[in-house]
Amino acid sequence: MTMTSIRDSLPATADELFPTQTATHAAATYDRDRRAREHAIVASHLRRVYRKGGRLLPYRAASETVAVADVSFAVPRGTIFGLLGPNGAGKTTTIKMLSTLLVPSGGTATIAGWDVTRDERQVRRQLGVVLGGDRGFYAKLSAWDNLVLFGNLYGMTAPSIRRRTAEMLALVGLDDRRTERVEGYSRGMKQRLHLARALLHDPPILVLDEPSIGLDPAAAVDLRRVVAALVPAHTVLLTTHDMAEADLLCDDIAIVDGGRIVAQGTPARLKERVGVTRRVVVATAQSLLRAGTDRDAGDLRRCLASVIGVREVTADAGPDGGTAWTLDCDETAAALDGALSLLRARNIAVRGVRVLEPTLEDAFLAITGRGFESCTISDI
Repeated sequence: MTMTSIRDSLPATADELFPTQTATHAAATYDRDRRAREHAIVASHLRRVYRKGGRLLPYRAASETVAVADVSFAVPRGTIFGLLGPNGAGKTTTIKMLSTLLVPSGGTATIAGWDVTRDERQVRRQLGVVLGGDRGFYAKLSAWDNLVLFGNLYGMTAPSIRRRTAEMLALVGLDDRRTERVEGYSRGMKQRLHLARALLHDPPILVLDEPSIGLDPAAAVDLRRVVAALVPAHTVLLTTHDMAEADLLCDDIAIVDGGRIVAQGTPARLKERVGVTRRVVVATAQSLLRAGTDRDAGDLRRCLASVIGVREVTADAGPDGGTAWTLDCDETAAALDGALSLLRARNIAVRGVRVLEPTLEDAFLAITGRGFESCTISDI
C-alpha cells in the first residue's frame, strides 16, 4: 500500500475519529449555552466543607463542618429569586460560592454561562454583589468619591463613571447627600450606597445578601422599591429573613435548611403546599357568651359551622364586650359571604371583619419546623 492510499484511508476530521465523543461534547455545549440563555444563574449540587486541624494544625483533631451539603437551583433571566432559610442554613456560603469568594468543595455553578471556578474574571464582570454591613467603603470619603473610586477599579471610563455615579445616587435617593462623608451615614443610607456601588458598572446580575437587615421600616420600603425596579433589566438573587419582603419581591423561592434545598416554588405555591388553615374573624356587637345566652351562642355556632367550606367555628369574648367568631375554612371569600348573610338574617350587628390568609412565614415554619434563630451550622 502506498503512502497516498494510506493517507486517503484515514479519517479527515475529529468527527470521524471520535464521532461519539464529539457529538457528546457538542450536545453538552449546546445544552450549556441554552441554559445560559434562559437562566442567569445555574447551581448544580453545590457543596462546601470546612476542614479544621489535621496536617495544618497537627495539635488539633481533624474535623469537618458541612456548610452546604447539596444545593441545586436555576434562576431565569429578568426575575427575582429568593434564597430563604434559618440562621446557619448555608445561604451566605452559597452566595459566596456563586460570587467566586469561596471555592466549592463539590458541584458546579455558572453565572451567565461562565463557570465560577474556571472563569472567575468573566463571572465577576457579570455580577454586582451586596453583602451589606458597615464595611466596604472609605469612611472619610463622600458617597460620590467612593463611587468614583470603585468605578476606576471596575475599569470604567471617566465620562461613564461621572454619568453612572450621578444616576446611581439618584436611583437610591442619595443625590442630595452625595458630598457628605460616609462615616456620617445611617445604616439605611449605607445599605443604599452598597446597592449603588453594585449597580455602578451596570452588571446584568445582582446578588443581594440580606440587604434590608437592620433598616427601619421606611428605609426598608425605599430599598424594596429600588430592588423591584431592577427587573426585568436585571436578574436578582436575594437572601432575606423578612418573609413579607420575600413574598412581595420574589418570583420564585428556594428554602434552604441543613445545607440542602427542602422546598422550591412561587410564594403562592409554597403557601398552598403546606395547607395552612385560612381563617375569617367576624366581630359582632352583641355578646353571646354571657350567662343565659349559651343556648343562643351554641345555636349560632352550629349555623356558622354549616356554611359551605367552613371546617370549625370558635367564639371568644371581644375587648369591647362583643363576640369574635373565628371560622377555619377552605375558601375565605365563600365563608365570609355565608357568615355575613347568616348574621344579617338574625339581625346581629357586625363591627368588623378580618381575613387571615396563610403567610410565607407559616409555610416556612411548616417546611423547616423551626424559626430563624435556630442555628446548627456556621453560616460563614
